[in-house]
Amino acid sequence: MEKKITVLIVDDSALVRQLLTDMISQDPEMEVAGVARDGVEAIKMTQELDPDVVTMDIHMPEMDGLTALEYIMKKSPRPVVMLSALVKKGAAPTLRALEFGAVDFIAKPSQFPTSVNEVREDVLDKIKAAARSRAKEIWDRTRKVKPPKRVKVRCEGARGGRLVVMGASAGGPRALAEIIPTLPEDLPASLVIVQHMPEPFTGSFAERLNSKARIEVREAVNGEELEEGLGLVVPGGQDMVFEKIGGGNVRTKLLPTVARHGASPVIDVTMESAAQVYGERSVGVLLSGMGSDGAMGLGMIRDAGGETIAQNEETCLVFGMPKAAIERKLVNEVLPLEKIAEAVVAHL
Repeated sequence: MEKKITVLIVDDSALVRQLLTDMISQDPEMEVAGVARDGVEAIKMTQELDPDVVTMDIHMPEMDGLTALEYIMKKSPRPVVMLSALVKKGAAPTLRALEFGAVDFIAKPSQFPTSVNEVREDVLDKIKAAARSRAKEIWDRTRKVKPPKRVKVRCEGARGGRLVVMGASAGGPRALAEIIPTLPEDLPASLVIVQHMPEPFTGSFAERLNSKARIEVREAVNGEELEEGLGLVVPGGQDMVFEKIGGGNVRTKLLPTVARHGASPVIDVTMESAAQVYGERSVGVLLSGMGSDGAMGLGMIRDAGGETIAQNEETCLVFGMPKAAIERKLVNEVLPLEKIAEAVVAHL
């Protein structure tokens, strides 16, 4: 019999601890290793119980989840899934946690426990994906590999009407936090980022990327023109497509998402539209994430004559989406994270 995934639950709310315990205990693939009420207990029990996955609340007394996460990743790295209230003020610490090494986060429903059934599948899927992730290997690699250097534009003659679409899910915020700051300020293309993330968080995510980048990065709004050297983050709960408006110009069009089970915005939707509107002038990049969203869209960009790049397994926190595209032979290049920005600019 296959070993069950052991989970340490960390939350200061007795109700949340019990709800998560019930969810996990009812799944035949998992079992609860223990429960902790704050960050201090979380560190102690992680060392004692050696769980496969830790679910970590962010706001707790004694020691908060972010502090506990940093300690765990330094001393005994393993997959951690954060629990966050789905409100804008919870975005900043959650995004810091994802950049620091957490695999993903679970949004606490506003009506616990009445809406617990709505999130059950998402919670269990994310814990299982975290258990299969490369959290320890990625953390060890981060300490050994030098951060990528900033990329310079080598060719000034290749400008005009180009688009780069980067799609990501679990592990994406960490990957994008490495890639985006290395892109040149005179990037000869528009950039669209499709990160699976709920609506209250994507604005803060765009602001966080902008604070590190040499190009401008902001959350997209409906109907704005795409510009060279501008990065747009697709808002949570919506999907982005592109419309030609004459004179070679293109604008955004935001639609209610077609996603199910929270995997929104949908990468395939944006990449398919990029293939249709930009064709061979498009570059598709698929980064870390679970599932297969983006594989079909990447194939459409390739079929239209555009360039397609996937993050390699060794640098992916969750090698789901890139794997799906690679196995279907839809990718022109498979690259480590630190080589992706350079390859994107080379193709422009």
